[in-house]
Amino acid sequence: MALLMPLSTPVAFHIFNRPQYSSQVFAAIAQAKPQALLIVADGPRADVPEDQKLCQQARAIVDQVDWECEVLTHFSDSNLGGRCCNAQGLDWVFSQVEEAIILEDDCLPHPSFFPFCQAMLAQYRHLSQVMTISGSNFLGDTLPIPQTYVFSKFFVSWGWASWRRAWQCYDLKMTGWPQYRQAQFFPQPALADWVTQLFDWAYQNQQVWDIPWFYSCLAQNGLTVVPKVNLVSNIGTQGSHTQGNQGLNELPTFNLDLDAMIHPDPMVPNPLFEQLIYELFTANSPKSAQPFLKKLKSNLKKILPMDPR
Repeated sequence: MALLMPLSTPVAFHIFNRPQYSSQVFAAIAQAKPQALLIVADGPRADVPEDQKLCQQARAIVDQVDWECEVLTHFSDSNLGGRCCNAQGLDWVFSQVEEAIILEDDCLPHPSFFPFCQAMLAQYRHLSQVMTISGSNFLGDTLPIPQTYVFSKFFVSWGWASWRRAWQCYDLKMTGWPQYRQAQFFPQPALADWVTQLFDWAYQNQQVWDIPWFYSCLAQNGLTVVPKVNLVSNIGTQGSHTQGNQGLNELPTFNLDLDAMIHPDPMVPNPLFEQLIYELFTANSPKSAQPFLKKLKSNLKKILPMDPR
């Protein structure tokens, strides 16, 4: 059975000052029993007295590792902020290991998330066009396709995996964006305009780490592997990476059958998936995603069969 495969892939776990969330995610990691666990922790903020205690409580998960596992830690004494801590932490992770499954402290994975990532990391280890594997599919279980996953140009940081060879392309400051801005990276004009505005904002504000990774993958003509169902639920109710996306928090997760893996062919972005993700994002904020997904599931049933890619 696929779900009983030993998790030989290292897991990187980013934590800060939310032990109430990190303990839940750690429990899911403990169930998977990875052979290596790399924990990245930001330091307490100097002007927030309670951070000292909360950060210590979050870091105490190191003492709860009760299976055979190599534990490596990268704990900051001072507060770097989400952007720098994530970027520097991932630099450290990929200096230690060739590939990793990556979770933040509020990204709660379904058990099938881990074997899915491990299988995809092995499948595309030496294919440079594939740059990341996502655990999040904001369409829930609405894609009625036989394939186990799709390819996309979109990247979502709520539970993912990648390789050192891909992370080496990371451009945190998006230095190449002014030259790349005119590239035709999405064929749909409205979608291309939306992504351009997103990248413009990230380039000018320099506040986040994940949009620069999205850009870095696109700049390499890279693809993301996305499971046909959602495998990660963001259980956080606040934080820099959930602001504006609250309607997508706590989406349900679903089991992904990995015993009969069906790969998409050809290896191209799935246009239906990308169009629906665009529609979800532009219709969601700050509304709940649930009404959109309910209507989407009903509509998709009417248009079968669809492009199986």
